[in-house]
Amino acid sequence: MELISPADAIFLVGESREHPMHVGGLQLYRPPEGADKDFVRDLYQDMLTHTEFQPTFRKRPATILGGIANVGWAFDSDVDIDYHLRRSPLPQPGRVRDLLELVSRAHGSLLDRHRPLWEAYLIEGLNDGRFAVYTKVHHALIDGVSALKLAERTLSEDPADTEVRVPWDLPPRKREKPDVDGGVLARLPSLSAAADALGSIASLVPSTVYLARAALLEQQLTMPFGAPKTILNVNIGGARRVAAQSWPLERIRRIKDAAGVTINDAVLAMCAGALRAYLLEHSALPDKPLIAMVPVSMRADDEDDTGGNQVGALLCNLATDVADPAQRLTAISESMSGNKQVFSELPKAQALALSAVNVAALGLSMVPGYVNAARPPFNIVISNVPGSRKALYWKGARLDGHYPLSIALDGQALNITMANNGDNLDFGLVGCRRSVPHLQRLLGHLEDALKELERAAGA
Repeated sequence: MELISPADAIFLVGESREHPMHVGGLQLYRPPEGADKDFVRDLYQDMLTHTEFQPTFRKRPATILGGIANVGWAFDSDVDIDYHLRRSPLPQPGRVRDLLELVSRAHGSLLDRHRPLWEAYLIEGLNDGRFAVYTKVHHALIDGVSALKLAERTLSEDPADTEVRVPWDLPPRKREKPDVDGGVLARLPSLSAAADALGSIASLVPSTVYLARAALLEQQLTMPFGAPKTILNVNIGGARRVAAQSWPLERIRRIKDAAGVTINDAVLAMCAGALRAYLLEHSALPDKPLIAMVPVSMRADDEDDTGGNQVGALLCNLATDVADPAQRLTAISESMSGNKQVFSELPKAQALALSAVNVAALGLSMVPGYVNAARPPFNIVISNVPGSRKALYWKGARLDGHYPLSIALDGQALNITMANNGDNLDFGLVGCRRSVPHLQRLLGHLEDALKELERAAGA
Protein backbone atom coordinates (compact mmCIF):
# COMPACT_ATOMS: atom_id res chain seq x y z
CA MET A 1 0.00 0.00 0.00
CA GLU A 2 1.10 3.57 -0.72
CA LEU A 3 -0.01 6.52 1.41
CA ILE A 4 -2.09 9.20 -0.31
CA SER A 5 -0.55 12.65 -0.07
CA PRO A 6 -2.69 15.34 1.67
CA ALA A 7 -2.89 17.30 -1.59
CA ASP A 8 -4.24 14.29 -3.51
CA ALA A 9 -6.56 13.31 -0.67
CA ILE A 10 -8.36 16.68 -1.06
CA PHE A 11 -9.84 15.46 -4.34
CA LEU A 12 -11.08 12.21 -2.80
CA VAL A 13 -12.49 13.79 0.35
CA GLY A 14 -14.13 16.64 -1.59
CA GLU A 15 -15.77 14.39 -4.16
CA SER A 16 -19.52 13.77 -4.07
CA ARG A 17 -22.27 13.04 -6.56
CA GLU A 18 -22.54 16.79 -7.16
CA HIS A 19 -18.79 17.24 -7.46
CA PRO A 20 -17.01 14.65 -9.64
CA MET A 21 -13.29 15.26 -9.25
CA HIS A 22 -11.88 13.95 -12.50
CA VAL A 23 -10.27 15.77 -15.39
CA GLY A 24 -10.91 14.77 -18.96
CA GLY A 25 -9.92 15.30 -22.55
CA LEU A 26 -11.71 14.92 -25.87
CA GLN A 27 -9.60 14.14 -28.94
CA LEU A 28 -11.16 14.33 -32.40
CA TYR A 29 -9.50 12.42 -35.25
CA ARG A 30 -9.79 12.28 -39.04
CA PRO A 31 -9.00 8.80 -40.44
CA PRO A 32 -6.13 8.57 -42.92
CA GLU A 33 -6.78 8.63 -46.65
CA GLY A 34 -7.90 5.24 -47.89
CA ALA A 35 -8.92 3.93 -44.45
CA ASP A 36 -11.59 1.23 -44.73
CA LYS A 37 -14.83 0.97 -42.76
CA ASP A 38 -13.17 -1.28 -40.17
CA PHE A 39 -10.47 1.24 -39.23
CA VAL A 40 -11.99 2.17 -35.85
CA ARG A 41 -12.86 -1.45 -35.02
CA ASP A 42 -9.27 -2.50 -35.74
CA LEU A 43 -8.00 0.41 -33.67
CA TYR A 44 -10.13 -0.76 -30.75
CA GLN A 45 -8.76 -4.29 -31.05
CA ASP A 46 -5.22 -2.87 -31.08
CA MET A 47 -5.96 -0.91 -27.90
CA LEU A 48 -7.27 -4.03 -26.15
CA THR A 49 -3.91 -5.75 -26.61
CA HIS A 50 -2.27 -3.21 -24.27
CA THR A 51 -2.71 -5.05 -21.00
CA GLU A 52 0.39 -3.74 -19.26
CA PHE A 53 -0.59 -0.91 -16.90
CA GLN A 54 1.63 1.73 -15.38
CA PRO A 55 1.18 2.17 -11.60
CA THR A 56 -0.94 5.31 -11.97
CA PHE A 57 -3.51 3.34 -13.96
CA ARG A 58 -3.67 0.54 -11.37
CA LYS A 59 -4.43 2.76 -8.36
CA ARG A 60 -7.67 2.81 -6.39
CA PRO A 61 -8.40 4.06 -2.87
CA ALA A 62 -7.78 1.40 -0.22
CA THR A 63 -9.93 0.80 2.84
CA ILE A 64 -7.80 0.33 5.95
CA LEU A 65 -8.89 -1.51 9.11
CA GLY A 66 -12.28 -2.17 7.61
CA GLY A 67 -13.45 1.44 7.32
CA ILE A 68 -10.72 4.10 7.08
CA ALA A 69 -10.71 5.54 3.55
CA ASN A 70 -8.74 8.14 1.58
CA VAL A 71 -5.50 7.37 3.39
CA GLY A 72 -3.78 4.84 1.15
CA TRP A 73 -3.66 3.53 -2.42
CA ALA A 74 -4.23 -0.09 -3.37
CA PHE A 75 -2.80 -1.35 -6.67
CA ASP A 76 -4.90 -3.74 -8.76
CA SER A 77 -2.84 -6.56 -10.20
CA ASP A 78 -5.61 -7.55 -12.65
CA VAL A 79 -7.12 -4.55 -14.43
CA ASP A 80 -10.32 -5.27 -16.39
CA ILE A 81 -9.49 -3.63 -19.71
CA ASP A 82 -12.96 -4.42 -21.09
CA TYR A 83 -14.45 -2.26 -18.32
CA HIS A 84 -12.04 0.68 -18.57
CA LEU A 85 -11.92 0.86 -22.39
CA ARG A 86 -15.33 1.32 -24.02
CA ARG A 87 -16.29 1.37 -27.69
CA SER A 88 -19.23 3.77 -27.96
CA PRO A 89 -21.16 4.33 -31.22
CA LEU A 90 -23.10 7.57 -31.61
CA PRO A 91 -26.84 7.62 -32.35
CA GLN A 92 -27.64 8.66 -35.89
CA PRO A 93 -27.32 11.09 -37.57
CA GLY A 94 -23.98 11.31 -35.74
CA ARG A 95 -23.74 15.07 -35.33
CA VAL A 96 -21.05 16.80 -33.28
CA ARG A 97 -23.80 17.73 -30.82
CA ASP A 98 -24.49 14.00 -30.37
CA LEU A 99 -20.81 13.51 -29.56
CA LEU A 100 -20.83 16.33 -27.02
CA GLU A 101 -24.01 14.98 -25.41
CA LEU A 102 -22.37 11.58 -24.93
CA VAL A 103 -19.24 13.19 -23.47
CA SER A 104 -21.37 15.42 -21.23
CA ARG A 105 -23.01 12.39 -19.65
CA ALA A 106 -19.69 10.60 -19.22
CA HIS A 107 -18.02 13.68 -17.72
CA GLY A 108 -20.79 14.03 -15.13
CA SER A 109 -20.64 10.45 -13.83
CA LEU A 110 -18.43 9.36 -10.94
CA LEU A 111 -15.54 6.96 -11.39
CA ASP A 112 -15.91 3.62 -9.57
CA ARG A 113 -13.65 3.72 -6.50
CA HIS A 114 -13.52 -0.07 -6.39
CA ARG A 115 -11.53 0.01 -9.63
CA PRO A 116 -8.57 2.05 -10.89
CA LEU A 117 -9.76 5.63 -11.30
CA TRP A 118 -9.86 6.08 -15.08
CA GLU A 119 -12.00 5.35 -18.14
CA ALA A 120 -11.47 5.72 -21.90
CA TYR A 121 -14.12 5.84 -24.64
CA LEU A 122 -13.46 5.20 -28.33
CA ILE A 123 -16.38 6.94 -30.03
CA GLU A 124 -17.41 6.31 -33.64
CA GLY A 125 -20.31 7.15 -35.91
CA LEU A 126 -19.79 10.84 -36.71
CA ASN A 127 -21.50 11.59 -40.01
CA ASP A 128 -18.35 13.18 -41.47
CA GLY A 129 -16.30 10.00 -40.93
CA ARG A 130 -14.28 11.24 -37.99
CA PHE A 131 -13.99 9.47 -34.63
CA ALA A 132 -13.15 10.59 -31.12
CA VAL A 133 -11.51 9.48 -27.88
CA TYR A 134 -12.73 10.74 -24.51
CA THR A 135 -10.61 9.94 -21.47
CA LYS A 136 -11.16 10.82 -17.83
CA VAL A 137 -8.78 10.33 -14.90
CA HIS A 138 -9.34 11.22 -11.26
CA HIS A 139 -7.53 14.38 -10.21
CA ALA A 140 -6.13 12.49 -7.20
CA LEU A 141 -4.05 10.54 -9.76
CA ILE A 142 -3.11 13.22 -12.27
CA ASP A 143 -3.79 16.88 -13.05
CA GLY A 144 -5.24 18.22 -16.29
CA VAL A 145 -1.99 19.55 -17.76
CA SER A 146 -0.19 16.25 -17.13
CA ALA A 147 -3.13 14.32 -18.59
CA LEU A 148 -2.97 16.40 -21.78
CA LYS A 149 0.79 15.85 -22.05
CA LEU A 150 0.32 12.12 -21.48
CA ALA A 151 -2.23 11.96 -24.30
CA GLU A 152 0.17 13.80 -26.61
CA ARG A 153 2.87 11.20 -25.91
CA THR A 154 0.65 8.56 -27.55
CA LEU A 155 0.75 10.53 -30.82
CA SER A 156 3.34 11.00 -33.54
CA GLU A 157 4.38 13.80 -35.89
CA ASP A 158 4.77 11.15 -38.62
CA PRO A 159 1.50 10.28 -40.44
CA ALA A 160 3.13 7.03 -41.60
CA ASP A 161 3.64 5.85 -38.00
CA THR A 162 1.13 3.00 -37.53
CA GLU A 163 2.02 2.04 -33.96
CA VAL A 164 -0.92 2.31 -31.54
CA ARG A 165 0.15 3.77 -28.19
CA VAL A 166 -2.21 4.23 -25.22
CA PRO A 167 -1.79 6.36 -22.07
CA TRP A 168 -1.93 3.48 -19.59
CA ASP A 169 0.93 1.60 -21.24
CA LEU A 170 3.49 4.37 -21.75
CA PRO A 171 6.90 4.12 -20.07
CA PRO A 172 7.23 6.76 -17.32
CA ARG A 173 9.30 9.82 -18.09
CA LYS A 174 12.24 10.64 -15.87
CA ARG A 175 11.48 13.49 -13.51
CA GLU A 176 13.78 16.46 -13.76
CA LYS A 177 15.31 17.86 -10.59
CA PRO A 178 13.10 20.71 -9.32
CA ASP A 179 14.38 24.22 -8.65
CA VAL A 180 14.78 25.14 -4.98
CA ASP A 181 11.98 27.70 -5.41
CA GLY A 182 9.71 25.42 -7.43
CA GLY A 183 6.95 23.01 -6.75
CA VAL A 184 4.49 25.17 -4.80
CA LEU A 185 2.07 25.38 -7.70
CA ALA A 186 3.31 22.55 -9.84
CA ARG A 187 -0.23 21.41 -10.60
CA LEU A 188 -2.21 24.56 -11.27
CA PRO A 189 -5.04 25.08 -11.78
CA SER A 190 -5.99 22.72 -8.97
CA LEU A 191 -6.88 22.50 -5.30
CA SER A 192 -3.52 20.81 -4.66
CA ALA A 193 -2.07 24.27 -4.24
CA ALA A 194 -4.44 24.86 -1.33
CA ALA A 195 -2.59 22.22 0.67
CA ASP A 196 0.82 23.51 -0.42
CA ALA A 197 -0.20 27.06 0.48
CA LEU A 198 -0.42 26.27 4.19
CA GLY A 199 3.33 25.82 4.37
CA SER A 200 4.07 28.87 2.25
CA ILE A 201 2.04 31.66 3.83
CA ALA A 202 4.88 32.62 6.17
CA SER A 203 7.00 33.61 3.19
CA LEU A 204 4.53 36.42 2.47
CA VAL A 205 5.20 38.26 5.74
CA PRO A 206 8.20 40.31 4.54
CA SER A 207 6.13 41.56 1.61
CA THR A 208 2.95 42.49 3.48
CA VAL A 209 3.59 46.25 3.33
CA TYR A 210 4.54 46.09 -0.33
CA LEU A 211 1.45 44.08 -1.24
CA ALA A 212 -0.83 46.40 0.72
CA ARG A 213 0.59 49.40 -1.13
CA ALA A 214 0.24 47.70 -4.51
CA ALA A 215 -3.28 46.45 -3.85
CA LEU A 216 -4.80 49.38 -1.99
CA LEU A 217 -2.90 52.49 -3.10
CA GLU A 218 -1.56 51.83 -6.57
CA GLN A 219 -4.45 49.51 -7.51
CA GLN A 220 -2.10 47.25 -9.43
CA LEU A 221 -2.91 43.94 -7.78
CA THR A 222 -6.30 42.29 -8.14
CA MET A 223 -7.13 40.58 -4.87
CA PRO A 224 -9.61 37.75 -4.21
CA PHE A 225 -13.16 38.30 -2.89
CA GLY A 226 -13.72 41.48 -4.89
CA ALA A 227 -15.73 39.69 -7.57
CA PRO A 228 -19.47 40.24 -7.98
CA LYS A 229 -21.99 37.46 -7.36
CA THR A 230 -23.31 36.02 -10.65
CA ILE A 231 -25.44 33.12 -11.88
CA LEU A 232 -22.16 31.26 -12.40
CA ASN A 233 -21.21 31.45 -8.71
CA VAL A 234 -23.78 29.16 -7.14
CA ASN A 235 -24.06 25.66 -5.73
CA ILE A 236 -24.07 23.10 -8.51
CA GLY A 237 -25.60 19.73 -9.29
CA GLY A 238 -23.83 16.61 -10.49
CA ALA A 239 -24.80 16.59 -14.20
CA ARG A 240 -22.45 18.30 -16.65
CA ARG A 241 -22.63 19.80 -20.08
CA VAL A 242 -19.53 20.24 -22.23
CA ALA A 243 -18.88 22.28 -25.35
CA ALA A 244 -15.83 22.34 -27.61
CA GLN A 245 -14.63 24.27 -30.63
CA SER A 246 -11.40 25.27 -32.38
CA TRP A 247 -10.28 28.68 -33.63
CA PRO A 248 -7.29 29.49 -35.85
CA LEU A 249 -4.43 30.91 -33.81
CA GLU A 250 -3.61 33.25 -36.67
CA ARG A 251 -6.81 35.24 -36.06
CA ILE A 252 -5.81 35.80 -32.45
CA ARG A 253 -2.20 36.63 -33.40
CA ARG A 254 -3.43 39.38 -35.74
CA ILE A 255 -5.37 40.97 -32.88
CA LYS A 256 -2.33 40.67 -30.62
CA ASP A 257 -0.07 42.38 -33.17
CA ALA A 258 -2.56 45.12 -34.07
CA ALA A 259 -3.43 45.99 -30.46
CA GLY A 260 0.05 45.52 -28.99
CA VAL A 261 -1.10 43.01 -26.37
CA THR A 262 -0.24 39.39 -25.62
CA ILE A 263 -1.89 36.27 -27.04
CA ASN A 264 -3.30 35.54 -23.59
CA ASP A 265 -4.72 39.08 -23.33
CA ALA A 266 -6.55 38.59 -26.63
CA VAL A 267 -7.88 35.19 -25.55
CA LEU A 268 -9.09 36.61 -22.24
CA ALA A 269 -10.83 39.44 -24.10
CA MET A 270 -12.48 36.87 -26.35
CA CYS A 271 -13.77 35.02 -23.26
CA ALA A 272 -14.81 38.27 -21.59
CA GLY A 273 -16.87 39.32 -24.59
CA ALA A 274 -18.55 35.93 -24.69
CA LEU A 275 -19.34 35.98 -20.96
CA ARG A 276 -20.75 39.51 -21.23
CA ALA A 277 -23.05 38.49 -24.11
CA TYR A 278 -24.12 35.29 -22.33
CA LEU A 279 -24.99 37.12 -19.10
CA LEU A 280 -26.82 39.87 -21.00
CA GLU A 281 -28.80 37.14 -22.78
CA HIS A 282 -29.94 35.93 -19.34
CA SER A 283 -30.48 39.45 -17.95
CA ALA A 284 -27.79 38.66 -15.38
CA LEU A 285 -24.82 40.93 -16.19
CA PRO A 286 -23.57 42.56 -12.95
CA ASP A 287 -22.57 46.22 -12.82
CA LYS A 288 -19.10 45.28 -11.56
CA PRO A 289 -16.64 43.47 -13.86
CA LEU A 290 -16.15 39.72 -13.62
CA ILE A 291 -12.82 38.52 -12.21
CA ALA A 292 -11.02 35.50 -13.68
CA MET A 293 -8.31 33.38 -12.10
CA VAL A 294 -5.65 32.92 -14.77
CA PRO A 295 -2.69 30.54 -14.37
CA VAL A 296 0.43 32.07 -15.96
CA SER A 297 4.09 31.17 -16.28
CA MET A 298 6.32 32.78 -13.66
CA ARG A 299 9.51 31.85 -15.53
CA ALA A 300 11.63 34.69 -16.87
CA ASP A 301 12.01 34.95 -20.65
CA ASP A 302 15.74 34.20 -20.45
CA GLU A 303 15.44 31.48 -17.80
CA ASP A 304 16.36 27.92 -18.67
CA ASP A 305 13.19 25.90 -19.24
CA THR A 306 14.28 22.99 -17.04
CA GLY A 307 13.50 22.04 -13.49
CA GLY A 308 10.20 22.37 -11.65
CA ASN A 309 7.15 24.17 -12.93
CA GLN A 310 7.01 27.88 -12.20
CA VAL A 311 3.32 28.70 -12.48
CA GLY A 312 1.41 31.47 -10.78
CA ALA A 313 -2.28 32.28 -10.43
CA LEU A 314 -3.18 35.88 -11.22
CA LEU A 315 -6.60 37.46 -10.93
CA CYS A 316 -7.67 39.44 -13.98
CA ASN A 317 -10.31 42.14 -14.35
CA LEU A 318 -12.33 40.97 -17.38
CA ALA A 319 -13.96 44.40 -17.84
CA THR A 320 -17.33 42.82 -18.63
CA ASP A 321 -18.95 46.10 -17.56
CA VAL A 322 -17.37 47.81 -20.59
CA ALA A 323 -19.38 47.69 -23.82
CA ASP A 324 -16.59 48.70 -26.22
CA PRO A 325 -14.42 45.67 -27.16
CA ALA A 326 -11.28 47.78 -27.75
CA GLN A 327 -11.58 49.42 -24.32
CA ARG A 328 -12.29 46.01 -22.77
CA LEU A 329 -9.12 44.57 -24.33
CA THR A 330 -7.09 47.52 -23.06
CA ALA A 331 -8.48 47.08 -19.53
CA ILE A 332 -7.69 43.36 -19.56
CA SER A 333 -4.17 43.96 -20.82
CA GLU A 334 -3.55 46.62 -18.15
CA SER A 335 -4.94 44.33 -15.44
CA MET A 336 -2.70 41.45 -16.46
CA SER A 337 0.42 43.58 -16.87
CA GLY A 338 -0.17 45.34 -13.55
CA ASN A 339 -0.60 42.06 -11.70
CA LYS A 340 2.43 40.56 -13.41
CA GLN A 341 4.51 43.59 -12.43
CA VAL A 342 3.66 43.16 -8.76
CA PHE A 343 4.46 39.45 -8.92
CA SER A 344 7.70 40.02 -10.83
CA GLU A 345 9.01 42.36 -8.11
CA LEU A 346 8.49 39.74 -5.39
CA PRO A 347 10.98 36.95 -4.67
CA LYS A 348 9.82 33.93 -6.63
CA ALA A 349 8.94 31.85 -3.57
CA GLN A 350 6.73 34.64 -2.25
CA ALA A 351 5.07 35.17 -5.64
CA LEU A 352 4.27 31.49 -5.85
CA ALA A 353 2.95 31.48 -2.30
CA LEU A 354 0.70 34.45 -3.06
CA SER A 355 -0.59 32.52 -6.07
CA ALA A 356 -1.29 29.59 -3.77
CA VAL A 357 -3.51 31.85 -1.66
CA ASN A 358 -5.59 32.64 -4.76
CA VAL A 359 -5.97 28.96 -5.56
CA ALA A 360 -6.61 28.01 -1.93
CA ALA A 361 -9.72 30.21 -2.04
CA LEU A 362 -11.31 27.48 -4.18
CA GLY A 363 -11.24 25.20 -1.16
CA LEU A 364 -13.70 27.45 0.67
CA SER A 365 -16.45 26.16 -1.63
CA MET A 366 -16.26 22.89 0.33
CA VAL A 367 -17.40 24.66 3.52
CA PRO A 368 -21.17 24.09 3.91
CA GLY A 369 -23.16 27.27 3.31
CA TYR A 370 -20.14 29.31 2.23
CA VAL A 371 -21.12 29.79 -1.43
CA ASN A 372 -24.55 31.19 -0.56
CA ALA A 373 -23.29 33.42 2.24
CA ALA A 374 -20.16 35.03 0.77
CA ARG A 375 -18.90 36.72 -2.34
CA PRO A 376 -16.87 34.53 -4.68
CA PRO A 377 -13.08 34.90 -4.62
CA PHE A 378 -13.34 35.16 -8.41
CA ASN A 379 -16.00 34.31 -10.98
CA ILE A 380 -14.32 31.82 -13.28
CA VAL A 381 -11.07 29.98 -13.98
CA ILE A 382 -9.73 30.50 -17.53
CA SER A 383 -6.69 28.38 -18.36
CA ASN A 384 -4.53 28.40 -21.49
CA VAL A 385 -2.58 25.12 -21.52
CA PRO A 386 0.52 24.71 -23.74
CA GLY A 387 0.05 22.04 -26.36
CA SER A 388 1.75 20.80 -29.50
CA ARG A 389 2.55 23.34 -32.20
CA LYS A 390 2.82 20.62 -34.86
CA ALA A 391 0.27 18.36 -36.52
CA LEU A 392 -0.07 15.04 -34.66
CA TYR A 393 -1.28 11.60 -35.79
CA TRP A 394 -2.48 8.37 -34.20
CA LYS A 395 -2.08 5.32 -36.45
CA GLY A 396 -2.13 7.78 -39.36
CA ALA A 397 -5.34 9.51 -38.20
CA ARG A 398 -4.85 13.26 -37.92
CA LEU A 399 -5.67 14.95 -34.61
CA ASP A 400 -8.28 17.56 -35.55
CA GLY A 401 -9.06 18.76 -32.03
CA HIS A 402 -7.67 18.28 -28.52
CA TYR A 403 -10.14 19.74 -26.03
CA PRO A 404 -9.24 19.81 -22.31
CA LEU A 405 -12.23 19.32 -19.97
CA SER A 406 -11.79 20.40 -16.37
CA ILE A 407 -13.77 20.47 -13.12
CA ALA A 408 -16.79 22.55 -12.09
CA LEU A 409 -17.16 23.32 -8.38
CA ASP A 410 -19.65 24.91 -6.02
CA GLY A 411 -19.29 28.62 -6.65
CA GLN A 412 -17.51 27.95 -9.98
CA ALA A 413 -20.23 26.49 -12.21
CA LEU A 414 -18.32 27.17 -15.45
CA ASN A 415 -14.73 26.41 -16.43
CA ILE A 416 -13.00 27.45 -19.67
CA THR A 417 -9.76 25.72 -20.65
CA MET A 418 -8.00 25.89 -23.99
CA ALA A 419 -4.91 24.30 -25.50
CA ASN A 420 -3.03 25.05 -28.68
CA ASN A 421 -3.07 22.21 -31.20
CA GLY A 422 -0.99 22.85 -34.29
CA ASP A 423 -2.35 26.02 -35.91
CA ASN A 424 -5.50 26.07 -33.78
CA LEU A 425 -6.55 26.99 -30.27
CA ASP A 426 -8.97 24.34 -28.95
CA PHE A 427 -11.51 25.45 -26.33
CA GLY A 428 -13.09 23.04 -23.86
CA LEU A 429 -15.99 24.36 -21.76
CA VAL A 430 -17.44 22.48 -18.78
CA GLY A 431 -20.50 23.68 -16.91
CA CYS A 432 -23.13 22.51 -14.46
CA ARG A 433 -26.05 21.34 -16.59
CA ARG A 434 -28.56 23.01 -14.28
CA SER A 435 -26.74 26.24 -13.37
CA VAL A 436 -25.31 27.09 -16.82
CA PRO A 437 -28.24 26.76 -19.25
CA HIS A 438 -27.59 26.57 -22.99
CA LEU A 439 -23.84 26.25 -22.49
CA GLN A 440 -23.30 25.63 -26.21
CA ARG A 441 -24.40 29.21 -26.95
CA LEU A 442 -21.15 30.37 -25.43
CA LEU A 443 -19.40 28.98 -28.51
CA GLY A 444 -21.35 31.37 -30.71
CA HIS A 445 -20.62 34.21 -28.33
CA LEU A 446 -16.91 33.38 -28.46
CA GLU A 447 -16.96 33.66 -32.26
CA ASP A 448 -18.89 36.94 -32.07
CA ALA A 449 -16.44 38.31 -29.50
CA LEU A 450 -13.50 37.35 -31.72
CA LYS A 451 -15.07 39.16 -34.70
CA GLU A 452 -15.67 42.25 -32.54
CA LEU A 453 -12.03 42.26 -31.50
CA GLU A 454 -10.91 41.86 -35.13
CA ARG A 455 -12.98 44.85 -36.19
CA ALA A 456 -11.90 46.96 -33.20
CA ALA A 457 -8.19 46.20 -33.72
CA GLY A 458 -8.37 46.44 -37.51
CA ALA A 459 -6.97 42.92 -37.70
